[in-house]
Amino acid sequence: MDVTVQEQTRTSLLRDLVMLTKPRIISLLLVTTIAPMFVAGNPGWLLVLVVLLGGYLMAGGANAVNMYLDRDIDTQMARTRLRPIPSGRMGPKSVLAFGVALATAATFLLARFTNVLTALLALGGFYFYIFVYTGWLKRTTPQNIVIGGAAGAFPPLVGWASMTGTIDLTAVYLFLIVFYWTPPHFWALALLKQRDYGRAGIPMAPLVWGERETMRQMLWYNVILIALTLMPFAFGAFGLIYFVSAIVLGGILLVGVVRVSRSSEWTKPAWWVYKFSLLYLALLFLAMVIDRKVLGA
Repeated sequence: MDVTVQEQTRTSLLRDLVMLTKPRIISLLLVTTIAPMFVAGNPGWLLVLVVLLGGYLMAGGANAVNMYLDRDIDTQMARTRLRPIPSGRMGPKSVLAFGVALATAATFLLARFTNVLTALLALGGFYFYIFVYTGWLKRTTPQNIVIGGAAGAFPPLVGWASMTGTIDLTAVYLFLIVFYWTPPHFWALALLKQRDYGRAGIPMAPLVWGERETMRQMLWYNVILIALTLMPFAFGAFGLIYFVSAIVLGGILLVGVVRVSRSSEWTKPAWWVYKFSLLYLALLFLAMVIDRKVLGA
């Protein structure tokens, strides 16, 4: 009986440790990390595995520290109450130590097996997410997602630097694409979860600007995103496969955002935009790789 209880305890702890890293969210970040590696060249599988592991550890560490910092508001929100700290399954100090340990391991791994720039960029994303977004912007301004979105745009730079040891114009384009993708993606979720955010006192856009203004901003950011995704083609970074993919994917996402802004009952369209925008970004980065490998642009 005691052995069974111990096994259940270990299983529960392992499950909580994985939960702290938010693996489903990290999966998209890793796509935007690895794809630029194949755009920049032909990485060996060992390098890919190192960057995957380093990226997961760094992002997972950031997510764990974020849960430590947000432990007070996580108890107020229905979608976060079951996290390890608010549920009482783990102590705050243990979560903080776990997050810092992951980030430290990631830094040494990337510095040792890729290059210092890659490690510094990954660490920069960690610090930006923890101190600029979570520690400052999240609770003070509806622009939290706009500015804080830069944290999620670091992975393409990490992937690119791991291959080249530098950052060039193409890498900057990839950074900006993720940066401008972030607001309409998260504002769709904010529309749906605004009561939750309100209870926690987080000034998300729908609560401060109102629903319709948030939808209008989503529309403008989506238009900017489409224009931005076409710039790498215009400057010769990618070819026809990427161009067509960017047009089609951007058009589909734009139609979804327009449906949100024009619907009196916008709940289902907003859910659709939130979910499709995840697929949009993954497919867009996949199109970059296919374009570069097929056309050799």
